[in-house]
Amino acid sequence: MRMFKEQGVSLALCLRATPFCPRRHLQHRQSLLIYTCDCQQGESMSDSDDDVPQLSAATLAALQEFYDEQKMGQEQANDIYSVGAVEEDWGMSQFWYNEETATRLAEEAIQQAGKGGRIACLSCPSVYQRLRKGDLEGVSDVTAVVLEYDRRFSVYGDEFVFYDYNNPLALPENICPPQSFNIVIADPPYLSEECLSKVAVTVNFLSKGKTLLCTGAIMEEHANKLMDLKMCSFLPKHSHNLANEFRCYTNYKSQLLS
Repeated sequence: MRMFKEQGVSLALCLRATPFCPRRHLQHRQSLLIYTCDCQQGESMSDSDDDVPQLSAATLAALQEFYDEQKMGQEQANDIYSVGAVEEDWGMSQFWYNEETATRLAEEAIQQAGKGGRIACLSCPSVYQRLRKGDLEGVSDVTAVVLEYDRRFSVYGDEFVFYDYNNPLALPENICPPQSFNIVIADPPYLSEECLSKVAVTVNFLSKGKTLLCTGAIMEEHANKLMDLKMCSFLPKHSHNLANEFRCYTNYKSQLLS
């Protein structure tokens, strides 16, 4: 009975852990761990009841990897400001920047906003998340809000502003009065003149003067015509590579993006 109980504990442990396993590893992990336990039970039946069954090295390694990933996933879930904490919804044309790009754009925003400055992140929540993570130089001297159509970002409380580019001036006066942001960073959800023209209305309403636009290279002419912006040399990257070449545009000289 001792051997059976030990095997039962091993098997129960595997099954109990399974629901928390990342989806991409679930089937593999479950089959690997249960298979190993079953094999050990069969092998151990001929041994003394006093023998304690042992997991194989491969199973122990898989189990350790599972626990490491579970711990990492829990830490990220606890950090609502980690880049990508809210999953992309491609149906809403959401494509988050990678960590390097989010950091560069956040640093640019801090530098341009200056001490006591306000930053508006319009349809670019990954920049807002990077700012609010709080570990960048000078970030404690600025404040930021995120303007987004996706209400999942309401988790950020008063710093979330619902935004629909089809109603470019439908903004709360207490948070977004005219010309109240030292810099506005915008990433329109669609590569079209119609979308950019409406976003431009919002940007011009909110900005005290400085604008940083992130959009496709094919929008260069429209960015210049509608917002008087010039292309920078910095190439923004996304967590998932996009087919369209993306670029940054500003109406001021930037050292970090040149």
